Amino acid sequence: MTLKTSRALGASLIVLASAVAASPAAAQSAPWTLHDAVGAPDNLKLSGSIRARYESLDGQYRPARGDGSDQGLVLRSTLFAELNLQPVRIGGELIDARVYLNDSGSPTGTGDVNALELVQAYVAADVNDLFVEGAKGSATLGRFTMDLGSRRLVGRSAYGNATNAFAGVRADWSASAVGSATLFYTYPLQKRPSDRASILDNEIETDRQNDDLVFFGGMYTTPKFADGGKLEVFALRLEEEDSPRVATRNRRLTTIGGRLIRNPAAGKWDYEIEGGWQTGETRGSTSAADRRDLDVDAQYLHLEVGKTFEAAWSPRVSLEYDFASGDKSTDGEQNRFDGLFGPRRPDFGPPGGYGPLGRSNLSSPGVRVEVTPNKRWDAMAFYRALYLDEATDSFASTGVRDATGRSGDFAGHQIEARARYWIVPKATRLEFGVAKLINGEFLDDAPNATGAETLFGYVEVTQSF
Repeated sequence: MTLKTSRALGASLIVLASAVAASPAAAQSAPWTLHDAVGAPDNLKLSGSIRARYESLDGQYRPARGDGSDQGLVLRSTLFAELNLQPVRIGGELIDARVYLNDSGSPTGTGDVNALELVQAYVAADVNDLFVEGAKGSATLGRFTMDLGSRRLVGRSAYGNATNAFAGVRADWSASAVGSATLFYTYPLQKRPSDRASILDNEIETDRQNDDLVFFGGMYTTPKFADGGKLEVFALRLEEEDSPRVATRNRRLTTIGGRLIRNPAAGKWDYEIEGGWQTGETRGSTSAADRRDLDVDAQYLHLEVGKTFEAAWSPRVSLEYDFASGDKSTDGEQNRFDGLFGPRRPDFGPPGGYGPLGRSNLSSPGVRVEVTPNKRWDAMAFYRALYLDEATDSFASTGVRDATGRSGDFAGHQIEARARYWIVPKATRLEFGVAKLINGEFLDDAPNATGAETLFGYVEVTQSF
């Protein structure tokens, strides 16, 4: 497809958004909802969304994909329902995630395509005054999605097309004077299809779960401190082994960590400190001949301090630093941090067609600026300097590696910007963004580096109902 055609397809989404903005619906005080349209009772939640995003990439950094361009028309539809019978709730959610305009050279994977999947199907029970007067508790059984804390290690994907989901049991409890706690024991859904031909064809296949992949753990969050901050502590365990269909690295990982956070507020400083240690065992590859278990010793860290100014557009400026350990090739251990089930945005830029950064072998300081001109507009710009923690390991999520370490540890820079506009408040939103990867010594000189400097852009329209 020609560049001219690609630009036309991207522009078509803007035209669509403009048409919606000019329509009578854009002037309505209350947006159209599926719940009201079908006359659903008050105890039935009913909602959905349709999102269309055009992505374009010029200058491919991925070693196996050459150094050319790529594009994709990324579509996602959702439909959610929950019936509240007090104290029992019954819920479910369908997601249809597909990608078009891509080709055999595109990096499209299971994080992008998951056609017509029932990601949630659960029964939940709510209990009041459990253990403490005023406390609230709930237990959920079935398929569900999860957001834990910052979502860096466990979370539902917002920008990404497909999302992580789990089958199992989850218990939540909270009391204003004591804090909140979550415990869970799950079998992560393994997205299907997983073969490349079926993914590119957007084939429909039901996701699976089994006892070859188990994920469990818990989190406790304190009540707010006097300054408005709070502390989270968590422990997570992943146990994995080969199945007849999937060869694995037999990960048996325990991740222990915490987060101290004070949320942004006008005229005040905010902060976030999050870190964790990962231990356990894993194998160096998925090969059936690889029977050697390696001890795991890995870490991650996120530091952030910011301030929201009491001025026009409510600007917030923050300094951020992210670290995730890489593998030391000579110590006989596995030191590369495993990001588990955490989405990469907002820390690392758009995933999907872009996505060079991730929570592995990375040391990256940066500065972020956010503005909110009014209730409809918001925008963000973010700069990062990019370094490898270990020069002999592959850099972040790029797949670029110099096993000798001679290409150095400076990967380059990333500049990201995004703007969002509510065409119809709480219903129709336009979003567009750009990301630029500027090569440093490593991305220019590593043996399998393409040397291309990547420019990525997207525009999307989301209709919620």
